[in-house]
Amino acid sequence: MKAIIPAAGLGTRFLPVTKAQPKEMLPVVDKPVIQYVVEEAVAAGVADILVITGRGKRAIEDHFDRSVELEDLLERSGATDKLRAVRAISEMVEVFYVRQKRPRGLGHAVLCGAPFTDDEPFFVMLGDVLVPKKDVLQKLEAVHRRFGGSVLSVTPVEPALVSRYGVIAGEEIEPGVWRVTDLVEKPAVNEAPSMLAIFGRYLLTPKVMKLLPEVRPGRGDEIQLTDALRELLKTEEIHAVVETDPGFDTGNVLAWLEANISLALASEEHGPALRASLERMLGDRA
Repeated sequence: MKAIIPAAGLGTRFLPVTKAQPKEMLPVVDKPVIQYVVEEAVAAGVADILVITGRGKRAIEDHFDRSVELEDLLERSGATDKLRAVRAISEMVEVFYVRQKRPRGLGHAVLCGAPFTDDEPFFVMLGDVLVPKKDVLQKLEAVHRRFGGSVLSVTPVEPALVSRYGVIAGEEIEPGVWRVTDLVEKPAVNEAPSMLAIFGRYLLTPKVMKLLPEVRPGRGDEIQLTDALRELLKTEEIHAVVETDPGFDTGNVLAWLEANISLALASEEHGPALRASLERMLGDRA
């Protein structure tokens, strides 16, 4: 399948660093967040990716393009490992780009990809959500093959965080798989139908693209994908796959810090030294 990666948001939770730097290009250890997202798509067999960008996001396109001058420099200096890593970025998958002229919500960003997906199911992968496990998309596709319809990745969240996400209502039909009966976008904690929040990964059917133009804009003139999915529920089943530890919503500072620490600790190159540094720093504060 193809994948759409919305990456046009302004990154206001990360200001001032995102004033001129796309939040999707913030580094986690030694790679920008969006590279992890693209690598996840490739691991799931995705061959074509459409990135929805916006004004000030040119760095994303440059990152997945060739850098002839840098490659020549690395080749002349004999840095073959770095040269191989740099070339691999531009060669691993076909990446296309469409600009969202102004932020109008996730639903509008997805709609920008309608000509790209044609009449086929497709993945949506949020460009600032890092999922270290490489099997989430495969799980969504497996449920889609069994039951049909769209499939969402959801995760349990603390009550204090539920107002940040789209939240599902429904029933568990087998371990880890829910049949969705309703969706609510960023509910107050006392209005949330569950503590299962949609976490940045979707497998959507083509009918979503037909419904999105009919969705009425809400707060901030934004078109929400959740509203289109609620309409979809009237004619098509939606399922959800529960991931208890899906990854990191790196659009906020704390989760970005956690992602860096978690992935660095798991690294053979950086893990032992970082663990020693953290133990020393925590010991000094005790």
